[in-house]
Amino acid sequence: MRSDKMKEHKREGHHRGERHRGKERGPKTFRRGRAIAFLEMMNLKRDTIKQQLEKPEFQSINQILVGELKAIDMVINEFMQLFELRESEAIEAAEIDNKKSLDHEEKGINLNETN
Repeated sequence: MRSDKMKEHKREGHHRGERHRGKERGPKTFRRGRAIAFLEMMNLKRDTIKQQLEKPEFQSINQILVGELKAIDMVINEFMQLFELRESEAIEAAEIDNKKSLDHEEKGINLNETN
């Protein structure tokens, strides 16, 4: 009797990862989201280094910053290839994060207005 239940359970696909079909955030989507978040963080670091290159107070370490920028570009490119990410995905995720932070700021402003 127990083996019949196990056979039926396996037939339904529970041991092949099929039980989560139809849910939005499966394991692959979650990992992909974390990969995109890491890519955003790397792009932010890259932008910071580029800004430092333009400022006169960082001219003494210009060569170091150029080296870091090249290294970070290499890591970003390899990461995107490894996880098969496109730049548009990272940009879309950044826009969503910006919108969420703006929504939270607006809610905070509205709460302050009612006080």
